[in-house]
Amino acid sequence: MKRFLIFLLTTTFLYACNNSQAVQTANSSYPNEPSYPNGSSYPNEASYPNEPGTDNLNSQPYAPQPGDSSRERGNAFVDSSELLVMESYPVRIMLVLEGNLPTPCNQLRVVANPPDEQNRLYIDVYSVSDPAETCIQVLDPFEANIGLGSFPSGHYSVWVNDEMTGEFDS
Repeated sequence: MKRFLIFLLTTTFLYACNNSQAVQTANSSYPNEPSYPNGSSYPNEASYPNEPGTDNLNSQPYAPQPGDSSRERGNAFVDSSELLVMESYPVRIMLVLEGNLPTPCNQLRVVANPPDEQNRLYIDVYSVSDPAETCIQVLDPFEANIGLGSFPSGHYSVWVNDEMTGEFDS
């Protein structure tokens, strides 16, 4: 009887310790949990502006920076570009770019202009670098996701560096 009581108490203790650890793990954040622009782990409408054709490109990591005027403008070699139509309301458009920068010292810049009268969006993709900086001459691959925003109803075409990338309906 004494052995059974010790066994029962030990089993109950181990179960309680294991259960409290599982509860603690469930309440902690996961290391690979995505982070959204509003700083939370979950997207919401407040993290996206509703103004048509804008997605606050100034908050994009590839938007032109204030110090770019003192830098040398160069090429960005776009190998592929793809339009993604996000399943949301209003519909949002994402541009996925893959390519190479001339050197690892070059930084990617993307300027998305508002649609013109024919609903064409011209996206300018280029690089900037410090002309005084010495850098190894090797291509530096990049992949960039550019949020283009939402648009009023209509048919739109997207042009990246004067080449048509695709079309979408909003």
